[in-house]
Amino acid sequence: MKNYQITLLRNGIRSTEQIYASSAEEAKAQLAPGALILDVKASRLAKRARPFPLTLFIQELIALLDAGLVIVEAIEALCESSSDAEQRRVLGEILKELYRGQQLSQALAAQPQLFPPLLISTVASSEQTGQLPIALGRFLHYEKRMETLRKRIRSTLLYPCVVISVGCLILFFLLGFIIPRFAVVFTGMKDLTGSAQFIVWWGQLTQKHGALLLMLTVGGVALLIAALRSKTLRQSALNQLMRVPQLKQQYQLAILVRFYRTLGLLLQGGMAAVEALRLTSSLLPTSYQPGLRQALMEVQAGKALSHCLESQGLTTPVASRLLVVGERSGELPAMCERIAAFYDENLERAIETFSKIFEPVLMLIVGGLVGLVVFLLYMPIFEMAGGLA
Repeated sequence: MKNYQITLLRNGIRSTEQIYASSAEEAKAQLAPGALILDVKASRLAKRARPFPLTLFIQELIALLDAGLVIVEAIEALCESSSDAEQRRVLGEILKELYRGQQLSQALAAQPQLFPPLLISTVASSEQTGQLPIALGRFLHYEKRMETLRKRIRSTLLYPCVVISVGCLILFFLLGFIIPRFAVVFTGMKDLTGSAQFIVWWGQLTQKHGALLLMLTVGGVALLIAALRSKTLRQSALNQLMRVPQLKQQYQLAILVRFYRTLGLLLQGGMAAVEALRLTSSLLPTSYQPGLRQALMEVQAGKALSHCLESQGLTTPVASRLLVVGERSGELPAMCERIAAFYDENLERAIETFSKIFEPVLMLIVGGLVGLVVFLLYMPIFEMAGGLA
């Protein structure tokens, strides 16, 4: 999106408007009819368009639908009340599709970059039952639960990253600034100890090749950032971490939480099990795709869902038993949500346990490295003081 500055003439009055659009033609199309366009140019200080507030959009749409408005009236009300040009454009595109006689799911599908497939499928299934507000509420609950899980994982990883970063900065300061200053003191001394010899050697190295060491450090940080952004390297690192049994188990739990919560959402909306599995397959990692496709074929052949998922390793003993109970009682959607909630709690406990164990260990490692450098700095001084005594 770009910020276009349009100079126009309307009712004999010259004015300037700022419009966010992907092209100049699209910016012109957003103007009200009857205006004479004099000039269109992209603003040099173009601001980045705000992301479409999907959660807020769903909340407001549910409130309007519950109040008795039909879909078209609700979208029109949201479009008129919006003060953001990008949001008005998105809502305007939805209204255009609705005016053409399209259903809401088809109008949302026309903008796949903004509306996820799961939301589109949820809306499509609810259009058959006439329970759109309920379906949107279920999707909103799903998004909140998944966002809570993502925030919990990010907050758990944030502390180790901060500790490692601060530790690296302290070590960089000690090695690049403090040790060379101590090296000047020890250079003229005789009968240097091992730690003093190391300090002198490192001080001379930084004096001769300081610029090169700095460039290598900056290059190493840049390579590390590039590696973290590389999808291939992240996947390779994840594969290595999955060799640890405990991490592999928790990773599988996180996948199962998303799988069963998504499956339960689609089944509650009235979607058939085959279609729900087919849509859910796009949300799973690549390594799980063959197993789910095989399970889908077995379900189409008439086998029980619980048996198919269990044979492909897409369930656990507890989940398998709950699925069997859900199939017998006819409450399979509710059982899928219960399975997701059960493993969500297990994952929360595992994350909390990881935080309690890993964070102190990490502090000991980082503190030990910093303490080792400080010990090397002051050890020669202590030896000199002992010799004078």
